[in-house]
Amino acid sequence: QMWEEAIALGKELAEQYENEMFDYEQLSELLRKQAQFYENIVKVIRPKPDYFAVGYYGQGFPTFIRNKVFIYRGKEYERREDFEARLLTQFPNAEKMKTTSPPGDDIKNSSGQYIQCFTVKPKLDLPSKFHRPVSEQIVSFYRVNEVQRFEYSRPVRKGEKNPDNEFANMWIERTIYVTAYKLPGILRWFEVKSVFMVEISPLENAIETMQLTNDKINNMVQQHLNDPNLPINPLSMLLNGIVDPAVMGGFTNYEKAFFTEKYMHEHPEDHDKIEKLKDLIAWQIPFLAEGIRIHGEKVTEALRPFHERMEACFKQLKDKVEKQYGSRTVLSSLDDRRGSRPRSMVRSFTMPSSSRPLSVASVSSISSDSTPSRPGSDGFVLEPLLPKKMHSRSQDKLDKDDLDKDKKEKKKEKRNSKHQEIFDKEFKSTDISLQQSEAVILSETISPLRPQRPKSQVINVISTERRFSVSPSPPGSQVTPPPITPRTKLSFSIQSNLELNGMSSSDIPDVPPPLPLKGSMADYGNLMESQDLISPTTSPPAHQRVSP
Repeated sequence: QMWEEAIALGKELAEQYENEMFDYEQLSELLRKQAQFYENIVKVIRPKPDYFAVGYYGQGFPTFIRNKVFIYRGKEYERREDFEARLLTQFPNAEKMKTTSPPGDDIKNSSGQYIQCFTVKPKLDLPSKFHRPVSEQIVSFYRVNEVQRFEYSRPVRKGEKNPDNEFANMWIERTIYVTAYKLPGILRWFEVKSVFMVEISPLENAIETMQLTNDKINNMVQQHLNDPNLPINPLSMLLNGIVDPAVMGGFTNYEKAFFTEKYMHEHPEDHDKIEKLKDLIAWQIPFLAEGIRIHGEKVTEALRPFHERMEACFKQLKDKVEKQYGSRTVLSSLDDRRGSRPRSMVRSFTMPSSSRPLSVASVSSISSDSTPSRPGSDGFVLEPLLPKKMHSRSQDKLDKDDLDKDKKEKKKEKRNSKHQEIFDKEFKSTDISLQQSEAVILSETISPLRPQRPKSQVINVISTERRFSVSPSPPGSQVTPPPITPRTKLSFSIQSNLELNGMSSSDIPDVPPPLPLKGSMADYGNLMESQDLISPTTSPPAHQRVSP
């Protein structure tokens, strides 16, 4: 399901098909596959595998993994317990470590085998082509693929413990692992080449947590807008955990820990960070409002009381946040996301080609064959395409015919509708054009009524000229030479009883023999004529030469 990688390889292959091999059939098939890959990226939800850091400590391991840390890519929906069980089957004598902190030298130099395994989070590294916000469905691939940096966060408490608010002194010790190559690659695991550690303050941790929560709400809202058939349970749990203060406490703990005068007096350098945290809290309200709206549209009757309680809690939360931190609106982003079709597609559907009338020039070009252009084109009359003189003659002829008719028919003719008049005019123009076409056909085609060539006529082709040679006629017969047509193309009727004028091979001059006559040169019109048309008294013409 790594369709992004398949598209990259497909583009490279398409370049070969299009510009090197000119195999357009393979190119069309490849482009159809790429179109399906793009559609899958947007519509198909892919599972996100987990990544695990595995350390092999002790002198009992082989040298290529001894005292080294590797990042493994787990299988789809594989939990850490299942991965550890699969890992320990390869080293049955190894001992699993209970802590995630780096071991001391005593463990590294011991003769035993110690395996340390814990889950790490891949760090998103978007390609440079994504220079503007894009859909979460597109970005989600790069959250778990083409990643080289991984982090592991471990909470550390500093200072006095506050029983009322644990967020005030909870620091985060974050370890960053950088692998030798990006995962996944040719292997599902690569060695860690560098490790460094950073500390996150409680306020920075609160800002990061609020940012992740807002992104999670926004992403789930976008998924439900794109696919209305998604189940509602994950959305219900997410919204209820944030809106209902009895579940997780919400951001009230942040207000108690960081928005006090004591904290601001002790940490004046954190003023900008506090303002940023307030801004994130205010931005959470429109995201929650959109999520609750979608939840209300999809909730079942059994969960209606649960939804009403959630709406009541959200109303109180909204009033409080807007009073303290201001109001935020995300109409532009959410409205754009709500539309499932781009503007270009909507424009194409609202402008069908059938509603656009054809111009007069296009109608006249379509109907130049004196036939009605299309149903409903009665307003375009084809009279101007015909000569005025011929049209007036035909009109006079029809007028004379109308005078000979009965008065009742004449009155009925006057009451004809406009469509009937146009039909009459088109019928007259069609009649005139048919007469013209018949005259053209008679002058341009070979007349089939010319006299049939006698059966005894033979062909004599010598050197580069084509000549007719006929055998002598029997005595007492009339001579009727065939008419010479003005056409330059001659077609010959070759029958089975023709012979070469009685000439032997010795009488033929020493020239190369002519090419055999093609079968397509035969006059099929003469072959198909009935033999009854041939007069029995007609004898073959006298021996003469006819030049083409």
